[in-house]
Parts: sequence; C-alpha cells; structure tokens
Amino acid sequence: MLRHLHIQNYALISHLDIDFESGFSVMTGETGAGKSIILGALALVLGARADSKAITDGEDKCIIEAEFDEGIIRRELYSNGKSRSFVDDSVVTLQELKALATRLIDIHSQHANLLIENADFQLEVVDAIAQNEAQLNAYSTHYEAYVAAVEQLHQLQQLTKKSQQDADYIQYRYNLLNEAQLQEGELEELEQEQYRLSHAEEIQTALAVAIEALSGEQGSAVEALRTCHLDDAAPELQERIESACIEIRDIAQEAEHALNRIEMDQQRLEWVEERIGQLEELLRKFSAADLTELIAMRDELAQQVNRLDSFDFDIAQAQKAVEQQKSVLTQAAAALTKSRKAVLPKICETLMNDLKRLGVAHAKVEIPVRPTEDFTPKGCDEVQILFAANLNQSLRAVSEVASGGEISRLMLCVKALIASTKGLPTIIFDEIDTGVSGDIATQMASIMREMAAHRQIIAITHLPQIAALGQHHYKVYKADTDKRTETHICRLKQEERITEIATMLSGNNPSQEAIANAKQLLCYH
Repeated sequence: MLRHLHIQNYALISHLDIDFESGFSVMTGETGAGKSIILGALALVLGARADSKAITDGEDKCIIEAEFDEGIIRRELYSNGKSRSFVDDSVVTLQELKALATRLIDIHSQHANLLIENADFQLEVVDAIAQNEAQLNAYSTHYEAYVAAVEQLHQLQQLTKKSQQDADYIQYRYNLLNEAQLQEGELEELEQEQYRLSHAEEIQTALAVAIEALSGEQGSAVEALRTCHLDDAAPELQERIESACIEIRDIAQEAEHALNRIEMDQQRLEWVEERIGQLEELLRKFSAADLTELIAMRDELAQQVNRLDSFDFDIAQAQKAVEQQKSVLTQAAAALTKSRKAVLPKICETLMNDLKRLGVAHAKVEIPVRPTEDFTPKGCDEVQILFAANLNQSLRAVSEVASGGEISRLMLCVKALIASTKGLPTIIFDEIDTGVSGDIATQMASIMREMAAHRQIIAITHLPQIAALGQHHYKVYKADTDKRTETHICRLKQEERITEIATMLSGNNPSQEAIANAKQLLCYH
C-alpha cells in the first residue's frame, strides 16, 4: 500500500509530505484546489509521461517520491526535459518503473469510465476474474511460435515467387557457363597455343637456323669448339669448353625435338581461335576479369538453380511447421476460451447484484463470447458487456444504453469485482461518483469501504455521502504566499471533518443545519 507521498516543486506544490493509512480514505477540496495536481504527481512517479512545464516556475527540477510497503519509488524531472527514475535509490528504466507500478497501484481517473466501452478492457476484466494467467502465458508462447512459423512460410513464398520470376534468366546464365566447361588457366594456355600455331612456319625456320648454327656439319658452334685444344696451356678453360660442347649438343637435340613437334595444323588453329573468342565473349557478357571469376559466377548460379529446385521441399516443410504450430495453438486457445466461459455466469450475477445495490433495480448484464476470425495475441475470443437498466429493455452495448451515472456505477462494480480476485494493494478512484448523488452515492461509498477491507482505497470525491464514509479524510486546499499560490493537503480531525462535510453540503460558511446534517452523516457511518 501507499504509505507516504513527497512532492517538491511540482506545479503549484512547493513542498508537500503526507502519510496515508490502510483502509478507506477520502480526499476532498474545492474545484481547482489541486486534487488533480496531486494525482498527476503520483501518476508521474508511477511512470506517466514527463513534461518539464509541470515544474514549478523558477525551479530547476521537481521530485516526487512515493513510499510503498514494497519499497520507495522516486522520479526526478529536470527543466531541460530529462527525467530519472529510482527504486530504493537504484536507477531504473521507465519501462521497469511502469511494470512495477502496475503491481502496486491502480489509478482510476475520471476518463477511465470510458474503458467500459473498450473491447480489450472487457476481455481483461474477464481474464482477471478467471485468473487464467497460466493459460494466457501458454497461449502467448504458442502464438509467438505460430506467428514466427507463418512469417517464415511467407518469406519463403515471397522468395520463391521472386526466384521463379528470375528462374529462366538464372537458368540461361548458368547454362551458358556450364556448357562452356571452363577450366582454370585455360585461356592463357590457349593463347600460347594460338601463337605457336599461327607462327609455326617462322618458328620452324628459326629452329632450323638455330640447329644448323649449333650442330651443323660446317661452321657450327660444336665443330668450332672441337678444334680447340688447350689442355696444357689452360686446362680449366678446356674443361669449360668441353662442358659447353655437351650443353650445346643438348640444346640442339631439344631444338630438333621442338622442330619435329611443330605442325602446320590450320584446323586446330581455327578451333583454338574460336575457343578463345568464346571465352572472351563470356568474360565480356558477365563482366568478369578472368576465368577464375567466371568460374565463381558459374558455381553461384549453380547454387541458385539448386535452391530453385529445393523451394518446393522447403515450402512443404514450412507449411508443415505452420500446421503443427496451429494445432498446438488451437488447443491453447480452446483452454483459454474454456477458462473465460467458466466465470461469465459469476461475473454477470455479481455485477447485477451490485448494480441493484446502487439503485439499478432492473439491471441485466450478459457477456456473450464470440469467436474471432483469426488468432489474436489474446486468444480467439471477443467479448462484449451487454447491459440493460430497465424492464423490457433489450440488452445492448453499454455505450448505447447506459447514462453517465449508470456507467459510473457499472465501472465501480467492475473494479470491485476485479479487486476481489486481483491482489492489487492500492486503488485510487478519481471522482468515480460522477452522475450520482444521495443514497446511491452512499451505496457506492459502502462498496468502496467493503473493498478496503482487503486493500487500500482512496476516493477523490465532491460528494458528502462518500466523504462521510471514509475512515480517513484528507483535504486539499490552496493558500497564498508572498510569491505565489500553493496547493496543500492535510489530514482532517473529527471536528474538521464536520466542517468540511457541512461545507460540501451547503457551501462556505455552513449553517447550523448543515453542520447537524454533517454530524448525522458521520455518526450514521
């Protein structure tokens, strides 16, 4: 529960400290006194959107600190628009702060009555009463897996569609390269062979001249060296000359072998030139630098072709996965639906009984469950609270038939029902009594006081019937200083409560009759 609230430099509040008690508390004050400011500060410390304009004029920052049984939450807002959040003096993110706040307190603001018309809220009410968190968690897990499987199938189908559109082009390019039977280094070898074939006659002549010069019968290098005899005069030179003779003979023999291998093969030359032309055309068509790059392109295209062939299998597997996930999800959805339908009679009966206490004598409530067209994050159910306040009135959506006062009463009954099953420590009602008065207001206060038997309830109200029923009474008021007008809050003693309730009954300077009525209201309760 909320134990203490500290506010510093927020709007019209320079400094405020107030302790809160368990049970049923009421907060009163004139319109414009600052009740909404205090509520806004509390919402800010619970994670509401920060606005630097809320900082008191002339101050650099504001601080709001709320002490709960579970710990202390602090929010600091700076004039530059930045803010920081703390839990027990440890810095936390805004998301972490909000997650904690939802477990500590529920602030029912004036506009929250509109929630009763919201389909998502109505489903949340049913789930809160059903206490089906285990079924919801199981469903959510399977739903995420199902959505992922559907997305995977969709991506495969899109990829297949695109690939099929490109399939002919991919196959055509692959066939060009595959049929070319590319080999590493082939182009260089062909270019060398082309040179040899196209210059065969010149090479033969050159080789013949070389052979004759090296080992011919007349005037050859070998013959000339044979006549040199320097054994005695220069034995080392003689040895080198003999080695040279051997090397020259060897070269001459290699030249003869080369000469014998050279053929004037015009047909081969034509084939080589045609092959070179084919390879160069492929290099140009595919914008490749060399055969190595071209071969890499061929291999990549081969993989794409293989993928095209495997798409049918992959899609079949993905479809199978979707069906498996759908089957499991369907079972989880059925369990969720069952848990909801099981509590609907209790919800309707409780709401109708409480509405009768609040003066809607002929209240009828039904909550039909309709299947959704597809799976949703919250299951396959759509619920809508149908309401009728009068005899012979057909059940219709709340927004179509309920008055403002009836919506307020219905919302209080819903909150009371939720509170009976949900362990929320603190609930704040901000003028939930809109549109009601007299005995109905007293009954609303009675319901809130009953709720307070197991949790802290704080009601902000303008009605004396509700204020009188509070176990603790706080007054919000404004006071002027030399510099500004400021909002304050104080806890009222018994005599002060009499004056405050009398003022609520008849205005400022209450009459003795109003004071007597106030005493009677307080004593009666």
